Amino acid sequence: MQSLIPIDWQNVLHQGIDWLHSYVLVPAFLAQVVCVLALLLAMRLVAPMLQRLLLSLAAPLAVGPLHLIMLALVRVARWLLLLLLLWFAGVAFNETGHRADLLRLTESLVLVWVLIRLSSMLVRDERLARAVAILAWVIAALNIAGLINPVVGLLDAMAVPIGNFRLSVLLVLKGGITLAIFIWLANAVARMADQRLRVFTPLTPAVQVLASKLVRMTLLTLAVVLALGSIGIDLTAFAVFSGAIGVGVGFGLQKVVSNLVSGVILLMDRSIKPGDVIEIDSTYGSVIALNARYASVETRDGKEYLIPNEDLITQRVTNWSFSSDLIRLHVKVGISYDSDPHEAIRLALEAARDVPRVLKEPAPNCLLVGFGDSTIDLELRFWIRDPANGTANVRSEVMLNLWDLYQEHGIELPAPQREVRLRNPEALVRALSGQQSSHMSC
Repeated sequence: MQSLIPIDWQNVLHQGIDWLHSYVLVPAFLAQVVCVLALLLAMRLVAPMLQRLLLSLAAPLAVGPLHLIMLALVRVARWLLLLLLLWFAGVAFNETGHRADLLRLTESLVLVWVLIRLSSMLVRDERLARAVAILAWVIAALNIAGLINPVVGLLDAMAVPIGNFRLSVLLVLKGGITLAIFIWLANAVARMADQRLRVFTPLTPAVQVLASKLVRMTLLTLAVVLALGSIGIDLTAFAVFSGAIGVGVGFGLQKVVSNLVSGVILLMDRSIKPGDVIEIDSTYGSVIALNARYASVETRDGKEYLIPNEDLITQRVTNWSFSSDLIRLHVKVGISYDSDPHEAIRLALEAARDVPRVLKEPAPNCLLVGFGDSTIDLELRFWIRDPANGTANVRSEVMLNLWDLYQEHGIELPAPQREVRLRNPEALVRALSGQQSSHMSC
């Protein structure tokens, strides 16, 4: 049989058999195989109980970042458990003086799988999730090949001295990854705090927004400080840099800072808050949100205006619901001098009371406000409680009811009439006669 196999292939076959006898068919490797199989069995037995425990912890949580994190942990719970068991097994093998190559390989593959699953569930940006997956595969490949330490040493050797500080490629990578993780955690905690504050009824909406923004700014600042401190950067080195930023803010970012400060003032004095109906520069709508730089105002036609906070401080703003949602609307109408004003007033009040949005209390009122050239001037006044639903529509409905009732009861709405008097009618007759005779001669 061996004579049928070429000499070169016989050498390769012998080397493969020798490798199997030296590295695979040895007690240490077989023990690792048995250990991995036992850990897989333990994972299948324990993982359902761990998943039920995590589900019970996630059930009372409100829908938000923490709930999403708990659901992601439920889905990868079995693999996290296997990863933990593999790490303990590897430590045990190393303590006994045996190599744990198979355990290290399995641990790297499971870690990559966990990172990819978590990034796909927690990272909304597809490109960022893909970058996390690629980074996980690169780290796993280096770990499997045993090149982690040489690559780390190479990246650390690629450094540039800056005064007393040594800036290396490894330091930049560590700082970027650490900063990204801390900022993601800060945003997640800020979103959870925002959801908690929104359902905390003792606080007004304006205070809720202000507290949410302060929490977010504090957490982001803390994330940056912790990330810089974790890679050994002395924060006192930024004293000059912060001074330069202050000068730049003073000269070039006046409007931005003004809008930021104006937003804080609006939230603190509660002159404008989410849900208010305001009018500024012919823009009428409901305040949807107060952001750091602008307020979002949605009009009745679906348009959303982003008004800088500074304009809400420095310009005249009509807040239709500042202290109360009650507002009074006016409808002016003129009737003929031949009509009965008492009957017209009674019908006007009836027209207002028949509109569902018009309040019964305070009751509508109609006054005779003047005598015009050709009309008796009336003014109908009525109250509504929901200015966010519009004012022109309820005024139109009242006027339509008023028209129907006046037509039904014979109340005349006269058109303007003008009386023209000629001071010299004879001259006009002579001019018209001369013009007519000239046309006939032609």
